[in-house]
Amino acid sequence: MNSISNRSDDSPTVDERHLMFDDLEKLGRILVETGDVAHSFIQGADNMDVTCRDFSAFDPSRPMPGQGRGALDALRAAKEEILPLLAASIGPRYLGFVTGGTTPAALVGDWLVSAIDQNATGPEGSVNAAVEEQVINWLCELGGVPSDTFDGVLTTGATVSNLLGLVAARQWCGEQIGVNVDADGASVLPDLEIFAASPHASMIKDLSIAGIGRNSFTKVATKPGSEETDVADLKAKLAASDARAKIVIASAGTVNATDFDNLDAIADLCRDFGAWLHVDAAFGFFAALDDRRAHLTKGIARADSITSDGHKWLNVPYDCGIFLTRHISVLETCCRAFAPYLDTKADGNSYINRGVENSRRFRALPLWMAMTAYGRDGIASIIRANCGQAANLAAWIRTHEKLELLCEPKLNVTMFASRGTDDENRVLLQRINETCKVFLTPTVYGGRFGFRAAFSNWRTRDEDLVVVKQAIQTAL
Repeated sequence: MNSISNRSDDSPTVDERHLMFDDLEKLGRILVETGDVAHSFIQGADNMDVTCRDFSAFDPSRPMPGQGRGALDALRAAKEEILPLLAASIGPRYLGFVTGGTTPAALVGDWLVSAIDQNATGPEGSVNAAVEEQVINWLCELGGVPSDTFDGVLTTGATVSNLLGLVAARQWCGEQIGVNVDADGASVLPDLEIFAASPHASMIKDLSIAGIGRNSFTKVATKPGSEETDVADLKAKLAASDARAKIVIASAGTVNATDFDNLDAIADLCRDFGAWLHVDAAFGFFAALDDRRAHLTKGIARADSITSDGHKWLNVPYDCGIFLTRHISVLETCCRAFAPYLDTKADGNSYINRGVENSRRFRALPLWMAMTAYGRDGIASIIRANCGQAANLAAWIRTHEKLELLCEPKLNVTMFASRGTDDENRVLLQRINETCKVFLTPTVYGGRFGFRAAFSNWRTRDEDLVVVKQAIQTAL
């Protein structure tokens, strides 16, 4: 007689899984202890070294254990071996790149995302798609673009969002001249021309990923002493182009000088020459929340597509990018996924058909939590405070006998250098960062090597500026 077994031949034995079931029984204690470790790290970020200068104590070649010892033992190991070697990038004086620090509400949302573990592909059996739809509508409101015109998707970051902009733009360009890039490949669009003055490094990377080529764009002049697009030069290059397919890449907050293009004027040119307008607004999109700077984003609602980030100025955890477009059907043409098991009759947006990923983290929830907890006014207060801090540091540098501004800050980034040579400034930057009181990243602007202080963290206060200035002064 054949016996019936409850166990397949390749399933783990109970012995192999007992640690997991033991951890499930102890989950309350595990979460409490994890919360204690996380709380200690967060609360200590004000005073810990901003960056780790030596993590040689961690051996990446150590073999994986054959037998584990459970979650609490792993937590203790992480606390001892990993946490002391991390950067305090959530803290108030990490001024490198454009880095936000997660707010408490966003942190709660992110922890819930891991706990509920939704694959946020679409509306089948879960509210996750409706939450993402609401968040995208709220993001449109924050950036001053109409949600009845724009729609979009949350991505891993601006790099993927810029890639979606290129892919959708190329498809749209093909449709204008009667070819289908999605179906037949990029070779059916041989005369595509892309125009950009100050493209971000992520966009250059995306030109390679999309098969267009890192060098395959027409460089547009910038205004003298600026990263802003010279509209007259863009017009001349568009007029001289024989390409039937054209894409213009504009900026709303360049990464160094935080320059904003004249989006209305560029939109006029795109209309006249039949070009798709993509605006890279990775953090500048939210300048619209500061009454003193809202004029900088004027015309952004005329873009065909917009890139931004949540893990910058919105201060939600990595990773969270934002892509918005007025041509959502074109995006869905490029990104749709076919398989019988993916077919659904449920009402709502299928976000699997709007981006690169099929499997998607429920990254809308941390945004929803943060926007619900703090509202438009709370988010706007971060923008205003950080812009004020950049201006404060610039005012101190302006009167310093050994330092000079590389340009006046327009938003939240202060660029400066000593009055020495480039080599002397490289050494100075190293000394500043070695104080471990502040972290700055390098830049080259106007042909000179200098430093970037990017204020993007909700935790940065006036007293942190005192520490930053003291660290710089000590290193001089």
